[in-house]
Amino acid sequence: MSEKKIPYKIYLEESEMPKEWYNVRADMKNKPAPLLNPGTKQPMTLEELSGVFCTELAKQELDDSTAYIPIPDEIRDFYKMYRPSPLVRAYCLEKKLDTPAKIYYKFEGNNTSGSHKLNSAIAQAYYAKKQGLKGVTTETGAGQWGTALSMACSYFDLDCKVYMVKVSYEQKPFRREVMRTYGASVTPSPSMTTQVGRKILEQHPGTTGSLGCAISEAVEVAVSSEGYRYVLGSVLNQVLLHQSVIGLETKKALDKYEIVPDIIIGCAGGGSNLGGLISPFMGEKLRGEKDYRIIAVEPASCPSFTRGKYAYDFCDTGMVCPLAKMYTLGSDFIPSPNHAGGLRYHGMSSTLSQLYDDGLMEAVSVEQTSIFRAAEQFARVEGILPAPESSHAIRVAIDEALKCKETGEEKTIVFGLTGTGYFDMVAYEKFHNGEMSDYIPTDEELAASLAKLPTV
Repeated sequence: MSEKKIPYKIYLEESEMPKEWYNVRADMKNKPAPLLNPGTKQPMTLEELSGVFCTELAKQELDDSTAYIPIPDEIRDFYKMYRPSPLVRAYCLEKKLDTPAKIYYKFEGNNTSGSHKLNSAIAQAYYAKKQGLKGVTTETGAGQWGTALSMACSYFDLDCKVYMVKVSYEQKPFRREVMRTYGASVTPSPSMTTQVGRKILEQHPGTTGSLGCAISEAVEVAVSSEGYRYVLGSVLNQVLLHQSVIGLETKKALDKYEIVPDIIIGCAGGGSNLGGLISPFMGEKLRGEKDYRIIAVEPASCPSFTRGKYAYDFCDTGMVCPLAKMYTLGSDFIPSPNHAGGLRYHGMSSTLSQLYDDGLMEAVSVEQTSIFRAAEQFARVEGILPAPESSHAIRVAIDEALKCKETGEEKTIVFGLTGTGYFDMVAYEKFHNGEMSDYIPTDEELAASLAKLPTV
């Protein structure tokens, strides 16, 4: 099809929005390993998971055979406020790079939360409300998930208690205030308000916190408060399921113009946006229908895919959550207080970990200053200020486009632009002032953390 017919932004009609979520696990020959009860080391049952999660979400977590799960009308009606989201042809970036590559990005930042996180937040809040709960608890790193969940809970009149990683709480006060605007309570983690928080502070005085710490606190409050459940913004199977709307819309938009991507790129922290973006493409790959090169991009400061170990580990620092088999740096690993807050989790989605271990996708790690250079380059020509997390995907998309320039190959690159960076200006300021550093954990540091992995 003539390139001139491809617009800058490819929009779907409202009627073309997905009516079902796609569960990639249904097409996986090697299923993700089950969550284990930390006490018995046996697979978690629906009854056990329902003590922590909403019952319907627990069912979704365990379902690895149903390929398509209907999206309730109430959730689709909410999605219509900001979905379908645009697939953008990065013509200006292509011109700036002088590359023969064709670059597309799926933009998920066109809602008040500023990121893709709202896709799952509204689903989880819906199921909590349907179950008759009073409220939910959660953790948040950079704040995108906490912001999205506070919006979703406000919509359904649910109480929302957020434990925010302390370094992000201090770096991103405006994220905190958006959450409070929507009615959420926000506590810097680790805190003195929970038993596990006090224990972590005793063991790690002055710690800047981690997602693992915040998860422990949120879970403790949920299981000890009547009428509450815990919800998570990444990592879990249920979250990747909800985020599949990203990939389903992307594929439908590409199909409209008979575009077949060669490379699909997403940033990776716990796996929510990456899993959502790649799901239908990975499904085709698993079924032997098509082949794609899929690249996960993670921070060099928290390199669970590229330097972690594929093993069972606790999902949280306080070791109160189920054990998940994943690529992990160890639940005791405390990442450096860099600015890619949403990518500071010690482990990776069990689903994505299995796909990576099976050789169905690649992973690379990039340093912090490098991703901010890419973010600035992108912002200057495409007109969107990207989030630091999203900029990991931008970095590798640019790198791949420059390789095409060297070889003359006209590859089609698709990446996920997960959100905007307007609440990340402290990070941009440090980058512009030359105050940003690149921290990479040593082999000795990782070995010390991995040595504490549980025996399964």
